[in-house]
Amino acid sequence: MANSSATKTAWKLQEIVAHGSNVSAVVLGKNSGRLVATGGEDCRVNLWSVNKPNCIMSLTGHTSPVESVRFNASEELVVAGSQSGSLRIWDLEAAKILRTLIGHKANVCSLDFHPYGEFVASGSMDTNVKLWDVRRKGCVFRYKGHTQAVRCLRFSPDGKWLASASDDHSVKLWDLTAGKMMAELSEHTGPVNIIEFHPNEYLLASGSADRTVRFWDLEKFQLVGCTEGETIPVRAILFSNDGGCLFCGGRDLLRVYGWEPERCFDSVPVGWGKVCDLAICNKQLIGVSSLQSNISSFVIDLTRVKMTGCAMQGPVLPELPVNKLTPSGPSLRRIYERPSTTCSKPKRVSPTSDDDEKESRAEIQNPEQYKEIFQPRNAISRTPPRNNEPFPAPLEDDTNNVKETVTPTTDVVTPAVCNRKNSDQLQRPPVAASTPIVCQDPPLSAPQNKPSVVSAARNEPIGLKAIENKPPVISAARNEPIGLKAADFLPAVKCSSPTEVADDEAVNQIRKGHDTMCTVLTSRMRNVNTVKTVWNSGDIKASMDSAVAINDLSVVVDLLNILNLKPSLWKLDLCLVVLPQIEKLLQSKYESYVNTGCLSLKLILQRFLPLITESLAAPPSVGVDISREERLSKCKMCYKHLRALNQLVKSRSTQSGRYGSAFSELHLLMSGLE
Repeated sequence: MANSSATKTAWKLQEIVAHGSNVSAVVLGKNSGRLVATGGEDCRVNLWSVNKPNCIMSLTGHTSPVESVRFNASEELVVAGSQSGSLRIWDLEAAKILRTLIGHKANVCSLDFHPYGEFVASGSMDTNVKLWDVRRKGCVFRYKGHTQAVRCLRFSPDGKWLASASDDHSVKLWDLTAGKMMAELSEHTGPVNIIEFHPNEYLLASGSADRTVRFWDLEKFQLVGCTEGETIPVRAILFSNDGGCLFCGGRDLLRVYGWEPERCFDSVPVGWGKVCDLAICNKQLIGVSSLQSNISSFVIDLTRVKMTGCAMQGPVLPELPVNKLTPSGPSLRRIYERPSTTCSKPKRVSPTSDDDEKESRAEIQNPEQYKEIFQPRNAISRTPPRNNEPFPAPLEDDTNNVKETVTPTTDVVTPAVCNRKNSDQLQRPPVAASTPIVCQDPPLSAPQNKPSVVSAARNEPIGLKAIENKPPVISAARNEPIGLKAADFLPAVKCSSPTEVADDEAVNQIRKGHDTMCTVLTSRMRNVNTVKTVWNSGDIKASMDSAVAINDLSVVVDLLNILNLKPSLWKLDLCLVVLPQIEKLLQSKYESYVNTGCLSLKLILQRFLPLITESLAAPPSVGVDISREERLSKCKMCYKHLRALNQLVKSRSTQSGRYGSAFSELHLLMSGLE
């Protein structure tokens, strides 16, 4: 320890106000253990350095609360998922937005970066797991199998598997290249909150709300251990650097576990409340927690923690060469085969320039700390945050040593100096300061050493454009793998200039889709013309009958989109034809179909439900009234269809996402059916 008189095992480092509203996501950078990213209900992602009170960078662009955040292995990129189902990826060194990925229908609960390839995995409350290609800006595969929200995702150390944990009490393992589930681990009796792969061996640990941590052998996909000592749900777990023990964080407590046989080596009281994430830095365990708009950081001195069979080995695991990753004791199972490389840094994705992403920004709040943590692009190598000393512990009897809650400072008066040497580099976004940014350009054709002053309000690069062939944009709704090979999930063998991703397969897929779409649209146009011929006769019901008879739901949608704009065209006999089609639309996988079905059903309920209920409740008529009998017969049939739809609407009214509120409104309107 830096202070020989320090005697504490665990202590609070600091507490800061991280957002203007509640904090909804907190994550530590595992490479350095000194970077923290927070997401808040204010729709921002803020970047912090552990033990520093000021915000380094504020990332904006999301329009709904941020639900999850994750660093990549080198801590150069950060991805954030929002309540609306969108993902945004920022390049922290360049202070630029890279990608906006849209495809989930509900909150994005979990994220992870692939250890080698340019892929991101996301899990959502819509129960889907999606694999995204960052460079090609698209979803390359969707993994379906969970029945409830996906709370945690982790790629295996060799980059070949993806593990997902869910509220449905299960952990699933997916083969990335085959695009299928390998195994389902379902011994937990409560929602699974967190999972972690062993750094070396085929072993997986999972922590659950059932207050257990379970260890799984990934060769036989069998349970090999289960802890029973937890009294609260497990929220954060982390293997030690050498993989000899597992740190388990719960409310105000850290436990250290071994397995085969499972046993608890040590328990350390820590007043962190509900811990959010753990990381190792300089033989110290760093923990972060959140409470309302505040985050707190805590330190546990691992030299004072009992870890039988677990010896700390200095640097954090990701910094060790692959050929030195050896377990501390005899291995009981297979070791991950990670190919050694001479260059582990992935090729960089050029920042996007799409119109829908221009509002996403990375605002540098503290230029000095930014320069300290992120070297310029032209540096020989990136170094982690610049303080390699352990965090000093307060004295045992020092009760006033913990720093007071600090409000992050955003008023910066120091000018930031950047050195542009490469013509293909993009200018960093402006510093949130009242002083200009001074940029020094190298001489071009003639000596020009006079620095240029750039307005701090400018948001666009000045005279610089990235020259590249933009990769194709792939639809986020695609469910089939697109040109994925095993090599895509492995690092490059040589440190040569990154080769361009072959787009032939993607182009072939697009061409196939184009031919198919042309055929579909031609058939659709022919069917629409058939319905149009009947429409010109002025018989609306006959037009809808012809659209239904064609058996093409897209034509029904086209016709309903017109009728929804003209409520006066609707009659009771038209409702009889439309209601069975609405049931199909509400169960469709296409958002536009669901939207049209909801609008049509809402119109029917508002205009005809009072008539239907009054007709059914009226006493029998005396004598013969043919028109009244016909109306009563139509009302009975409409009532029957609405009762069937009521069950569907009720089941979907509680779901979250874009259409949750629409189904809730329909459910209220249908309350008159009871």
